[in-house]
Amino acid sequence: MREKVAVLMGGRSLERDVSLRSGERVCAALTGLGYRVLGLDVTSDLVSTLRAEQPDACYVALHGRYGEDGTIQELLEFLGIPYTGPGVTASSLAWDKAVSKRLFAQAGIPTPAWVAFTADAFKDAGAATALDLVAASLGGYPLVVKPAEQGSALGLTKLASPVEMQGDAGDSRGGVSHTPAPLAEALLDALSYGDKALVEKWVDGAELAVSVLGAGSDMRVLPPVEIEAKSGLFDFNAMYTMGETDYFVPARLAPEVLSRTEELARSVHALLGCRGVSRVDMVAEPDGAVWVLECNTCPGMTETSLLPMAAEAAGVGFDELVETILRDALDRVR
Repeated sequence: MREKVAVLMGGRSLERDVSLRSGERVCAALTGLGYRVLGLDVTSDLVSTLRAEQPDACYVALHGRYGEDGTIQELLEFLGIPYTGPGVTASSLAWDKAVSKRLFAQAGIPTPAWVAFTADAFKDAGAATALDLVAASLGGYPLVVKPAEQGSALGLTKLASPVEMQGDAGDSRGGVSHTPAPLAEALLDALSYGDKALVEKWVDGAELAVSVLGAGSDMRVLPPVEIEAKSGLFDFNAMYTMGETDYFVPARLAPEVLSRTEELARSVHALLGCRGVSRVDMVAEPDGAVWVLECNTCPGMTETSLLPMAAEAAGVGFDELVETILRDALDRVR
């Protein structure tokens, strides 16, 4: 009889619905493969349920806060239950984009210029009085503002040049802002999702997602997915609405640029201490320069998610992908 696997999904994050979609697909795959599957929507009964059921492993299909920030990973380690994906430290480092970008910069991994602001910096230190310095410090417009600790491009705003920003007020979520004080408003929007926000230099180029499986000598980089959002911005709507984005796998890049993306994905995965799976988001400029934006430690597994696309392009079907991620967790305790 095959192992009992608890698939953790849902939870309380803003990405709950996406997580449920990922979890349901994972449950179906594992059931078809003959595993004894227990699908669990994460609630206050989680610990008592896990103690009663005693699964051989947990498949973490949680997205967002509590699922990707090291919280659930630390709890599962306390309970002594193997789980999929990176551990506590790697999850925590990747979740905080400001911290991971500092690590990228220190390691010589190219990442766009940025500045981070906490809510306390505005409330207690008057950071708002220095917002006029931000654009020049980052090399000018365009800029992107986003929560430092959030996924699925929630709270993302692209700010065009000051000339382009003249006009009527508009929605700052997932579009170009046209408000009188665009940077301040975008930061307020981003801070509504958490206590820290990033302002980052926008890099024009091909948006890429490069997925990595395993770790160490068993590390495998999947073909990069090129993302072309029809709106011009790969925000939450473009990410999860069928038909809003075109995908190209492998990415339409020169061989040497493809090689560079693989090299950077390996470096990021190893630097943060990831295992099992990760997805590194990048941008490749027309001249071939590649920039790392962030690392995701629990990539989506929905019908429109990037990791399954990359795996399929590499000849790995969805069921095989799910089992590969699960076996990585189970094999660590053999």
